[in-house]
Amino acid sequence: MKRSDDRILTTHVGSLIRPKELQDFLRLKQAGKPYDEAAYQACLRQSVAGVVKRQAEAGVDVVSDGEFGKSISWSQYVLERLSGFERRPIKADATNPFKRGADRERFAEFYAELDAQDGVATTMDSVCVGPIAYTGQALLQRDIDNFKAALKGATVEEAFLPVAAPASVIPDRKNEYYKSDDDMLAAIGKAMHTEYKAIVDAGFLVQLDDARNAVTFDRMVPPATFADYRRWLERQVEVINMAIEGIPADRIRYHVCWGSWPGPHTTDVPLRDIIDLILKVKVGAYVIEAANPRHEHEWKVWKDVKLAPGQVLIPGVISHATNVVEHPELVAERIVRFANVVGRENVIAGTDCGFAQGPFHRRVHPSIMWAKLEALAAGARLATQELWGKRAA
Repeated sequence: MKRSDDRILTTHVGSLIRPKELQDFLRLKQAGKPYDEAAYQACLRQSVAGVVKRQAEAGVDVVSDGEFGKSISWSQYVLERLSGFERRPIKADATNPFKRGADRERFAEFYAELDAQDGVATTMDSVCVGPIAYTGQALLQRDIDNFKAALKGATVEEAFLPVAAPASVIPDRKNEYYKSDDDMLAAIGKAMHTEYKAIVDAGFLVQLDDARNAVTFDRMVPPATFADYRRWLERQVEVINMAIEGIPADRIRYHVCWGSWPGPHTTDVPLRDIIDLILKVKVGAYVIEAANPRHEHEWKVWKDVKLAPGQVLIPGVISHATNVVEHPELVAERIVRFANVVGRENVIAGTDCGFAQGPFHRRVHPSIMWAKLEALAAGARLATQELWGKRAA
C-alpha cells in the first residue's frame, strides 16, 4: 500500500455517481424489463474508463471503479454473488433491532420528511434459506477486467475495489437456515473471503466497507446495554479477521462510517468508545469518517491511540453529504491536524463516505462531487506545502 512518503496522497471511499446512460440500463435490469446485454456491458466498460480518467484529472491518487459494476446498493449487491438467499416482501417486525434507531425516534418528523423525499432504500426482506457460498466469480472478474482496462490510460498511484464487510453484507438479513444468526455471519465471512482474496490477487487494494458496526449502536442501545453492543462488535471483528485471513494486511483498507445518511446523528457511538476494537481489525489502513460536524472533533482521539508500524490512517476531510464545497484551506487544516498526531507519512486524505449509496441514490449533484474531489486534491497540495515546506507537483 502506497504511503504519503513525500506528499499527501488523496483517495475517497469508493462509490461515485453513475452516469445517466448507465443508470438507464440499470433501471431496466432492476425492473426485470428486457434490455440489450451487449450494449449494457459496453456502456459499463466505457463508464468505468470514464470515471477512472475523471478521478485522475481531479487529482485523486488512489482511485476506484466507482462501484459501477454493482447494480444494487453498496451492500445489497452481494445478493447477486452469494447463494442461499431469497427475497420476500417486508413484514413488520417490532423485534427487528435494525428497524428503527434512537436518532429516528427522537427526530421522527424530520425522518418522515426525509423518507418521503428519498424513498425507502429496502423494500424486500433478504432471507437465508440455504447454505451460503460465493457464486459471483464471473461478475467479480468482469469488474476486475473493466478496472484494469480503465487504469491503462490513467496516471494514478494505486487502485482499490470496495466491497461489503461481513456485518454489512445484505443488512437486515433474516435467517431460516442456520442454527443461529452467528452461524450465518460466520458463513458469510467465509464466503466473502473469495471476493476479498480475488481482488488482492488481481493486484488491487481491497476496501471493506462497514457502516453496520458503528450504526448498530444507535439501533441496539437502548434497550440493550453498551456492554451488549461491545460484545456484539467484538464478534464482528473476529469474523472480519477470519474473512481476511491469509490476505496481506497491507493490501486491505477498512472503512468505518456512521451510516452516511443526512440526519442529525445525535446518537452515534463515539469513536473513542470503539477505536480499540476497530484497531483490532488486521488491515493496513483505516478509512474513517471525520469531516461531518458530529465527528470532526474526534481527530483528538488519535492523540491517545497509536497505529501499528506500517499502518495508514485515511480520515474523511471532505463530506459526501452536503452540497457545500469545502475550501482547500479547510481541507489542508484537517489534514495537518491528523499528520501532526500520527505522522505525515501515515495520512492519506479521503472522504467521509461514498457519494452514491446505490445506482440511483446520490448525496450531491455530480458537478459538486467532482468539485469536492478537486478541493480535496487542492487541500492536499496545501497540506504538503505546510508539512514538507514544498509545493506538491
